Amino acid sequence: MSSLVRKFKAVVVREEGATMVEYGLMVALVAVVAVGGVTTLGTTLDALFNSVVASL
Repeated sequence: MSSLVRKFKAVVVREEGATMVEYGLMVALVAVVAVGGVTTLGTTLDALFNSVVASL
């Protein structure tokens, strides 16, 4: 019975799932930053191209 309890505790205490969640959160954060950067860059480039077209 004692070995069964030890095996159960080993399954419950695993940290692999927590590590996966942490990696998932980091990937989500990187994706949010990348989308924000591309959006800002796109807006800036749009304004730049519009000013070039207006000066032509």
